[in-house]
Amino acid sequence: MTQPDRMELLRRVVAEHGQAEVARRIGKSDSAVCQVLSGKYQGSTENILQRVEEVFGQSTVVCPIVGEISLGKCAENRKRPFAATNPTRVALFRACPKCGGKP
Repeated sequence: MTQPDRMELLRRVVAEHGQAEVARRIGKSDSAVCQVLSGKYQGSTENILQRVEEVFGQSTVVCPIVGEISLGKCAENRKRPFAATNPTRVALFRACPKCGGKP
């Protein structure tokens, strides 16, 4: 998904769910979302828009371990700490940093 597509997705989900709810769900402040929408955000909008796509987008990636999954599930797997609870979890922990959720 391109940056303009992500920005459009952000506008659409803010209109649907409200700015505060979107901010809460992506783990950012309400003011950061407001600044991104108004074009006044001082930092890079890349991470915020990436998170919007992970949480609200319909994008999928092909995981080398579990096959096709949503980008959100991929991001969730990448953030999980190591736990030797089952072989799949161990394999994901090893593979996710190398893959990085690329389609």
